[in-house]
Amino acid sequence: MNELLRIEDLSAGYGEAVVLTGVSLALGEGRTLALLGRNGTGKTTLINTLAGATRQHGGRITLGDVELNRLAPHRRAAAGIGWVPQERNIFKSLTVHENLTAVARAGHWTPERAYAMFPRLAERKGNLGTQLSGGEQQMLAVARALVLNPRLLLLDEPLEGLAPIIVEELLRAIRRITRDEGLAAIIVEQHPQAVLAISDDAVVLDHGRLVHADSAQALRAQPEVLERLLGVAR
Repeated sequence: MNELLRIEDLSAGYGEAVVLTGVSLALGEGRTLALLGRNGTGKTTLINTLAGATRQHGGRITLGDVELNRLAPHRRAAAGIGWVPQERNIFKSLTVHENLTAVARAGHWTPERAYAMFPRLAERKGNLGTQLSGGEQQMLAVARALVLNPRLLLLDEPLEGLAPIIVEELLRAIRRITRDEGLAAIIVEQHPQAVLAISDDAVVLDHGRLVHADSAQALRAQPEVLERLLGVAR
């Protein structure tokens, strides 16, 4: 398995405030990592740091043979980072199709392929972002990241606040994107069993430090560990 992402002794936060301390992990090509932890433990900060939206105080991040440490967010996107933040960050004053074509880069993922993955978006090509439901906005945010043709997809709580039927639809799409299409991903999610079911590996953060790492299958089968680390059971 070829290594795609390596994080070494990472410390990062916002301004002078350090949230992450000494975080080290690696992710292989085509692997999906579940990033777990209680609220406020640094999960979003880690995702934001990979995307270039925090202050890195120390350590090293490499994506393939590219060192990301000093790169601006747009250069990280060009290097292969596709980021779906909690806020989604779609262009609400543009149509669905304009949202996709405005950011698309040449490659495997075209707007047409994104529409095939998310048929709801194909039905709403001409709708403005403000005219979409929360679930449709989330689908559009994922589609926007895909048409950048990234090497690594970052998803920060993609299921938050969505109706159960939309949650199932998005989980199926994410599984296809990662399993069938082979795109590596890091997924932050408050529903551990849901994300562990579609992941290869799992890590748990606590107070800004990595405190547990295992295969997703092994962690999913240990409700006592989930209870101890996350406060949730099977």
